Amino acid sequence: MVRTNAFYAQSGGVSAVINASASGLLQTARQRSGKIGKVYAGRNGIIGALTEDMIDTSVESEAAIAALKHTPGAAFGSCRYKLGSIHEHRAQYERLIEVFRAHEIGFFFYNGGGDSQDTAYKVSQLAAELAYPIVCVGIPKTIDNDLPITDCSPGFGSVAKYVATSLREAALDLAAMSRTSTKVFTMEVMGRHAGWTTAACALAGEHEGDAPHILLLPEVAFNEKRFLAKVEEALERHDHCVIAVSEGVKGPDGEFLSALGLKDSFGHAQLGGVAPVISNLISTKLGCKCHWAVPDYLMRSARHIAAETDVEQAYAVGRAAVEFAIAGRSSVMPAIRRLSDAPLSLGHHRGAARRGGQSREAVALRLHQRRRLRDHRGGPPLFGATHRRRSLSAI
Repeated sequence: MVRTNAFYAQSGGVSAVINASASGLLQTARQRSGKIGKVYAGRNGIIGALTEDMIDTSVESEAAIAALKHTPGAAFGSCRYKLGSIHEHRAQYERLIEVFRAHEIGFFFYNGGGDSQDTAYKVSQLAAELAYPIVCVGIPKTIDNDLPITDCSPGFGSVAKYVATSLREAALDLAAMSRTSTKVFTMEVMGRHAGWTTAACALAGEHEGDAPHILLLPEVAFNEKRFLAKVEEALERHDHCVIAVSEGVKGPDGEFLSALGLKDSFGHAQLGGVAPVISNLISTKLGCKCHWAVPDYLMRSARHIAAETDVEQAYAVGRAAVEFAIAGRSSVMPAIRRLSDAPLSLGHHRGAARRGGQSREAVALRLHQRRRLRDHRGGPPLFGATHRRRSLSAI
């Protein structure tokens, strides 16, 4: 393969680890300098290519590229900009090819969720049609954990850690004050159509009866009567009630409880906050004091509490994307493949804990929590990325 340049861009809502993928990609590309020349990063995603606003990463130091692994936000700027169909918006795609040709770009890497993977595929289609030689590889990223095929999506693990930790702390606060003050606390989490982040809130509980007491998932239609009965039951048993609710919860009619009637640039319904809707319902029907919170950007951008395994997986898919591209594998996405549902032995955990400065008790507690969640749900743990053996494959 002739040495050629590459284009990399970040898309959609950021995650705490998207820059780790950028670091993995850029460091690996530098190690493959015989195949890849410069790597241009699009400023604000695909818009950077359309407007020819690109950052030459070759001028950045090795230290700066390595630091991306620990940097919050999206270092090169992201966007919510969905390219339409090739036939209806052909001029945009031809513009991309024009820019790529001008900068001798033969590799296209797009780091994002489902819509971003669709964009990478469309670019590969048009390039083939125009006989322009370019290898297109998507890099997975979404906190919703709803990309198909891959066992989990980079970004989800850190969000799971954030919501579980935050909910547990808020629950302890509520329990301390419930006798004379607030009785119900509702935390709204992201996840328009997939309930992974809401389900991850269950990790906050260590013992039977611990918060959260109610999970409202987008996959299950909201039933007001049943819900209020559950709230009353929790109040009777614990004198307080903690609720985790997905932003995408729908009513029996299939409509979002919090829909504003607006759409974002991807064509998705713009939601207005379901936590206050739930809290107002409880206050009106049951007459008790409620508080609610919407972590929103805080949960997806919290690099200070990012999960170590999530960081490593994000880095790994960035690295794998380069390896796939050099091998000529176009229209693919590196995926995380689960090799076993069984955690490694406690001895392995102890070794890892010593290296990480954690006690054996802390490791045992994590194992206990995972087994508890698995037993509670009747299947493998909802968040079991840490210390699981995994490999990378392409789809």
